[in-house]
Amino acid sequence: MTRPATTAPHDATALEALALDLDPAHLRRAEPLAPYTTFKIGGPADLLYDATSADALATAVTAARAHGVPWFVLGLGANILVGDGGFRGLVIRNVARAHAIAPDGRLRAESGATMRDLVLDSVAQGWSGLEHYVGIPSTVGGALWQNLHFLSPAPERERTMFIAEVFESCEILAEEGDRRTVGPDYVQFGYDDSVFHHRRDVVLSATLRLEPGDPMALQRILQENLAWRGARHPWLEIHPSAGSIFKKIADVGAGRLVDQCGLKGFRVGGAAISHMHANIMVNLGGATARDVRALIAHAQEAVRERFGHALEPEIAFVGEFT
Repeated sequence: MTRPATTAPHDATALEALALDLDPAHLRRAEPLAPYTTFKIGGPADLLYDATSADALATAVTAARAHGVPWFVLGLGANILVGDGGFRGLVIRNVARAHAIAPDGRLRAESGATMRDLVLDSVAQGWSGLEHYVGIPSTVGGALWQNLHFLSPAPERERTMFIAEVFESCEILAEEGDRRTVGPDYVQFGYDDSVFHHRRDVVLSATLRLEPGDPMALQRILQENLAWRGARHPWLEIHPSAGSIFKKIADVGAGRLVDQCGLKGFRVGGAAISHMHANIMVNLGGATARDVRALIAHAQEAVRERFGHALEPEIAFVGEFT
């Protein structure tokens, strides 16, 4: 994921010039974005381009910059809400998924590779380090953007595991336009944070350090983590969502505050606060971005009035909202 661009007034000439620079076999016009997000919400993008390699991703971003067209890199579409008006400009769908594990345990993956594929491949080959993130919808780029994390291991679940712990380096297309390889000091991982929230760099690929592990023990961790998540989080296949809506409040918990306001199950249109997890809003069918925004505002106001806390959204808002 990249920090969302602010959409600008429609410039048809620049948009057409950009379209000519992109491979037509991977380009679509006026494409609804809802099917490409985990929330299943979002209007059309002027242009949607599938970047099938790190080089194609860099080329598309560079072309959009050169033509002055707003752009946004889309991974699996989690942790975002796309406006009902869609996105004016170019959405680059990152499907650059090549990856391989070297004999020394270094995993190199293009930024569109899914964490699901990396988890399953590494566990099957007896490499440990990614098994904690099973069941979380994310690409490698999204994992670095958000410093992907999960409570593990079972049964205590007292420690949070972060993707930063296995991160070695990544190749980026910097906002200045050059390609460079950077390490942890540059990325500045934090809780739900990294430098990529604050600069318009694009992650092209990453190198992660894995350790030898017992395949049977790793398979047990996969099953434990999937069961733990399944008991606490709504299933995306049934109730689409964007994951946690509000940022963590230390020692309090955003979801706990929403729950204590009695808002589990509260509904606006087709969107509702999950009965399973009060910090997750779900699409019950036909939900719009307007519904979700109204639901967010209602939860914020209820928590502010009762507890005096200001809930800050964790998800990114992309495109035009009506």
